[in-house]
Amino acid sequence: MGKMKKKYESGEGARYITRNRALKYLQLTLKDFRRLCILKGIYPREPKNRKRAQKGDTSIRTLYYKKDIQFLSHEPNIWKLRELKVIYKKMCRAKSLKEKDDVVKYRDRIPLLKLDHIVKERYPTFIDALRDLDDCLTLLFLFAAFPKTGKVPEKYVTFSRRLTVEFMHYVIAAKALRKVFISIKGYYFQAEIKGQSVTWIVPHQFVIDRGHYMDVDFQVMLNFVDFYQVLLGFVNFRLYHSLNMTYPPTFPGYSAVDSEKNLVDEEVYASERIASLNVDLARVGGSVGEDEEEGIDEFPMIEDQEQLEELKKKAEQVKTQKRLFKGLKIFINREVPREPLVFVIRCLGGQVSWSKTTFIGATFDESDETITHQIVDRPMVDKQYISRYYVQPQWVFDSVNACELLPVEKYFIGAVLPPHLSPFQSEHKLDQYMPPEELALQDPEMAKQLDEVSGDESSEPGEDDIEGGSCDEDDGEVESDQESDEKMKQNVEDVEEGMDELEKERQRKKNMMSVKAGKVVPADPYASKKQEREDYRLRVTMIRNKHRKLYHSMVKGQKKRKTEAWLLRKKRTRYEEEQSQKRKEQRREQILAQAEAS
Repeated sequence: MGKMKKKYESGEGARYITRNRALKYLQLTLKDFRRLCILKGIYPREPKNRKRAQKGDTSIRTLYYKKDIQFLSHEPNIWKLRELKVIYKKMCRAKSLKEKDDVVKYRDRIPLLKLDHIVKERYPTFIDALRDLDDCLTLLFLFAAFPKTGKVPEKYVTFSRRLTVEFMHYVIAAKALRKVFISIKGYYFQAEIKGQSVTWIVPHQFVIDRGHYMDVDFQVMLNFVDFYQVLLGFVNFRLYHSLNMTYPPTFPGYSAVDSEKNLVDEEVYASERIASLNVDLARVGGSVGEDEEEGIDEFPMIEDQEQLEELKKKAEQVKTQKRLFKGLKIFINREVPREPLVFVIRCLGGQVSWSKTTFIGATFDESDETITHQIVDRPMVDKQYISRYYVQPQWVFDSVNACELLPVEKYFIGAVLPPHLSPFQSEHKLDQYMPPEELALQDPEMAKQLDEVSGDESSEPGEDDIEGGSCDEDDGEVESDQESDEKMKQNVEDVEEGMDELEKERQRKKNMMSVKAGKVVPADPYASKKQEREDYRLRVTMIRNKHRKLYHSMVKGQKKRKTEAWLLRKKRTRYEEEQSQKRKEQRREQILAQAEAS
């Protein structure tokens, strides 16, 4: 017989380890342990049975996989973290003794953590790195928007700005932008890179509240930024070389040294960064022609003809979207947020400019007669040109999401804008509220119905109330039909009275022997619903125990989505009723004013 295992030597008791035991095992401080876990991508785990995992202890503790901690012990940077711990102790001692030379000596000995091998370890292929780029871009764009403060070191802000500008230039050169959405959080962008959808958020230009800003602990965020900066540097290098562009790129009027000098003046830096977005970068071996036709690949392995046609349709749509603003010259007024508009217009092949006297980097003046559109966010403009359209900024973003140039009539100066719909809504998500405008975009017949309803509401009262005046041409024919029916009934009664009693009896027996059509018994809706509930309950009882928590979480999410959809529908109904009441009051006031004038 084999040796018997003791309790908690196998199973969950041997699979997990508490954080305190991990710190003792690695001989690290809590701060260094958190930093190392963030860099290596190791997170706490939730056991199925906490009592077994904690070897009989029922208290709530932070648990990790034992294999993950053993994996951390082989990290080369762990020795540098231990050296840092020793050097910081010596520096503190030298500072307390006021030995300045020793402080400088120890400061020069501080080792730098190398993260290149960690990036290669976590992302074996380039596609893996692109799939995990969403959080990376969102965090770096956030740090790029920070001003110079004591909480965030300058090197993080400067380097984040450099990397984000490089990435935006690649998206412009590759024309990879697909979706845009404006929300209270910022600007949502989605680009298609190497077949992968990458989504990130660019925050609005905001003024930081010093009181709340100083309360934030940036240490954990800085650990993520350390890793994400190295990751985005690798990704930018590969992306630039895929388009035969030199890396690192040289931006006209913008450099890393200048950005450090202008870190105090945010307006100067922002204007230089936006000016750099309006210039094409140099390519190795000359520029690639934008008019080159990209052929649609044939898919011989796909036998389904409908699926093949759908793929071709999507490819044509992307091809059209890449050239959406080609041939358009767009001028941006100074009150409009320039950076997102310049980025979007340049991604889709348009030319954009602004006032030379206000910002640097303009390519043409406002007086240029070849300008096709001017983006304005004011109720009125002093001087207007007949040769161009004056539209609000939402026209650009809605046109990108619709993959076509929308009519400008709904986006004129002072017009009530149509709703800005999110293009990130999942089409296959159940129990999801969809506003009528979004349904109209998916179904053209729905759009016609909405137009008819709006036309009926806008018409004057009493227009369509002529319902009782239908034509009465057929009244004579109806009366004649009634008279003929009465005569036939009278004839039938006479015939029956003249029949003999034997004939009546024979007819009665014959009718009793005939086959009659059965009557349809309506189903009881209550019984059918009760049977459906019973069947559903039996199916639920057949769920395995290991899948029961997942099922309950799915049901909870479904109920939550239904509640949200119901609340949104109720809110929309209340809003439409209020708008309808306002229109009626305005119409009534107009009628009264016309009556008084006449």
